[in-house]
Amino acid sequence: MLLSRYERMIARRYLLPGRGEAFIALVASISLVAVMLGVAALVIVMSVMNGFRAELFDKIVGLNGHAIIQGYNNQLPDWRRIAEEARRTPGVTSATPLIEQPLFATYNGRSEFILTRGMRVGDIRATPTIRDNVKQGSLAPVTAGSGNVVIGSRLAMSLGVTVGSEITIISPQGPTTPFGTMIRQVPYRVAAIVEVGVYDYDKAFVIMPIEDAQQLLLTGDSVGMIEIETTDPDDIDRIMKPLREKFVAQAQISDWRQLNSELFQALSVDRIVTFTVLSIIILIAVFNILSSLIMLVRAKTRDIAILRTMGATRGGLLRIFMTVGTTIGALGVGAGLVLGFVFLAFRQQVIGGIGRLTGIEIWDPTMRYLTELPSDPDTVEIVTIALTALLFSFLATLYPAFKAANTDPVQVLRYD
Repeated sequence: MLLSRYERMIARRYLLPGRGEAFIALVASISLVAVMLGVAALVIVMSVMNGFRAELFDKIVGLNGHAIIQGYNNQLPDWRRIAEEARRTPGVTSATPLIEQPLFATYNGRSEFILTRGMRVGDIRATPTIRDNVKQGSLAPVTAGSGNVVIGSRLAMSLGVTVGSEITIISPQGPTTPFGTMIRQVPYRVAAIVEVGVYDYDKAFVIMPIEDAQQLLLTGDSVGMIEIETTDPDDIDRIMKPLREKFVAQAQISDWRQLNSELFQALSVDRIVTFTVLSIIILIAVFNILSSLIMLVRAKTRDIAILRTMGATRGGLLRIFMTVGTTIGALGVGAGLVLGFVFLAFRQQVIGGIGRLTGIEIWDPTMRYLTELPSDPDTVEIVTIALTALLFSFLATLYPAFKAANTDPVQVLRYD
């Protein structure tokens, strides 16, 4: 929007009303702050929700893979051949045998339900989600037959164990006697404590060599499932189709979307609803811009009439008031982006401060899966938010700008 010199001068004066127009200045300031808060809220919430989904996907898929081939009755006796067939499938990057079984663990009178996971020693050390999140101890002592295990940080806190402590894992799958099945109680030493960042995993996981898990559960050489990773998790249906057809009689194949469908669907719905609701804040701010411009036009009616008699055109007046309203919106958008990015940069400190002031834990990992507030700003999304706010601000200027442009100087100055 190109303005002439006098139009820029008048627009600048209308953006900074005089002493007698303090109320108009107050309404304009409120409009700017409202736009700022609306844009900041959208940037913060959408970035946090994007980060929440990305973190969940990385951590959940990092431990569970993109798909699993699970044997019926949780048994895959011919797992080596199945794993080899899977590795040869185009699009599959790895096929890892696993054993998972819910069991029970005790230590010094404390007890917790656990999820025992048996993995090959090389896979334990090569999995980034485990290897890169060791908080105490080391993975080096975790070898087949060593009796050493890796446990989650929250489980360690619940049981009160540290590295070197000896926990007892209780399995109902023991030897059969004339008096029934004997419960097995096997001691294991804690070699490492990991914090994956997903509460449910940190609260339950006990990871051990697959040979130790087979011995604990008396499964022989069998495993429960094979974890599959692919080149493209979004193209999982096409990649896994040959394996589904080949192993339909031996195993059930589930991908990451089926295993976590309710969680990711809920996140998608929440994302849309949140964006819609928070957009209303920007609409309210836009109405504030509209009302402040209407009051400005009414207060400046005589000045507008004089400008018309001096040769100001309708187009010039349109541009002046459109510039005033759009500038308020643009300043609000800019301030909102800055506020949003500052909040995201210091989000953990802000959450901690609010918690200390209120005495309430704002980010409770037991309710939100992740131990920290995530963030993943999307450039395209942020640009869309900024452009939408600017568009709404521009549209809000049209009515008062046309009202000013259509002012009849004869009617206004008739009795002056």
